[in-house]
Amino acid sequence: MIKKILIANRGEIALRVMRTCREMGIKSVAVYSEVDRNSKHVMFADEAYFIGPSPSNESYLVIDKIIEAAKATGADAIHPGYGFLSEKAEFAERCNAEGIIFIGPSTYAIDTMGDKITARKHMIAANVPVVPGTTEKLTDEAEALKIIEQIGLPVIIKASAGGGGKGMRMVKEESGVKEAIRAAKSEALSAFGDDSIYIERYIESPHHIEFQIMADKFGNTIHLCERECSVQRRHQKVIEETPSVIISPDLRKRMGETAVQAAKAVNYENAGTIEFLVDDKGNYYFLEMNTRLQVEHPITEAVVGVDLVREQINVANGLKLTYTQDQITQRGHAIECRVYAEDPHNNFMPCPGIIKNISEAQGIGVRTDGYVYSGYEIPIYYDPMISKIIVWAETRGEAINRMKRVLDEYKISGVKTSIKFMKKIMETTDFVNGTYDTHFIEKNNDFLFEKDSNASELEDMAIIAAFMEYIGGGHDENYTGKKSRKLWKSYGRLLNSRKL
Repeated sequence: MIKKILIANRGEIALRVMRTCREMGIKSVAVYSEVDRNSKHVMFADEAYFIGPSPSNESYLVIDKIIEAAKATGADAIHPGYGFLSEKAEFAERCNAEGIIFIGPSTYAIDTMGDKITARKHMIAANVPVVPGTTEKLTDEAEALKIIEQIGLPVIIKASAGGGGKGMRMVKEESGVKEAIRAAKSEALSAFGDDSIYIERYIESPHHIEFQIMADKFGNTIHLCERECSVQRRHQKVIEETPSVIISPDLRKRMGETAVQAAKAVNYENAGTIEFLVDDKGNYYFLEMNTRLQVEHPITEAVVGVDLVREQINVANGLKLTYTQDQITQRGHAIECRVYAEDPHNNFMPCPGIIKNISEAQGIGVRTDGYVYSGYEIPIYYDPMISKIIVWAETRGEAINRMKRVLDEYKISGVKTSIKFMKKIMETTDFVNGTYDTHFIEKNNDFLFEKDSNASELEDMAIIAAFMEYIGGGHDENYTGKKSRKLWKSYGRLLNSRKL
């Protein structure tokens, strides 16, 4: 049985895996780069191992360094989390070759489902409905133009080796076809080292629905119901919820059975996610499979009451699934908001920096998966997501109200965050009514990005007050009394404008 797990990741997902390890009596090993020396996952782990410079391509993405860390610390298993090496078949294969248990699917499943064209072919063979489109990789622009003419506009162009919205372009008009093909190929080459693309018919006003699946080594495969992931920006998820408002019990049953069928088609083991597009008539189509744990997995845990990481470890230990399909039921409603250190009013520009203060919301039905703390410096090298807020309640309406309360209480100073933007989403009529699709942000742009002048003034006041406190404490000898008086006058003008 597994006694020590190295988590080949950082931040909140590393902490999340470590917590389950601790509950199971399994030792955990953190790996860290130069900039992550003071990261929370390093402090929480039983052991920590340095793996190199801050850029991920010199640390977290270097397979040799991860394997070296596992051997040096005596870890008998590796959990990849998500991102980084989690969907690299080469990494899983190397673990197996070194006698280290890879907590995830087989290299065959990762390879097969990681390439979108190969996955489409397997799903067609397994009678899983797919969006009409190509079944071969395209690299020639002329050939791509011919295919688009046959399918008809609108279409969506995707990187065959892609994910996370990269290398993806939607085309509605003929005049934009060539530019979209070139842009998709260029971005795909930059992100994945492969400029091959494929083309699908674009589904108007779709919902992005995914099903969590879990499978063991004995052929047992179950689904743990759906997650609604249609609140997206640039094809990347922002907010998720479960159950989905648009999924009826009959549709849930049919889609769940299809998700299990898709997983079995590639002899899948461990945790995975089958993603679908659902049109406004209730037709659903296979989109892709993520051969790892998903960022949004906590809402499934909240509603079905299953620790997915514990199940992953059990399966890796060669045990049968703890649950059968008829034991999986949904209770209540859960919502997850992804909180980023970025400025929504400045094209979501990342905002690395030092967190001055942080106050996380608490209360019944509230879970925060985060990794930052007061005084922590958010690095420039990695994804700017700093936490996930998950709420659960008996009904969807109660869950929305709870999330609004939580977002009000969740305070971070020192860097800009997307917290206020999330609260705006919770207040949007389309979201409250459940009448939204993947175009939600675009359709509600004016409301979501409406500037709150009062809030802006208060934020300016807070920044100035914090700076006055800083220089007043003698931290910066370069600031003269004259500059100090000028700042106080600015602060006074803001006070007067607020009539305080």
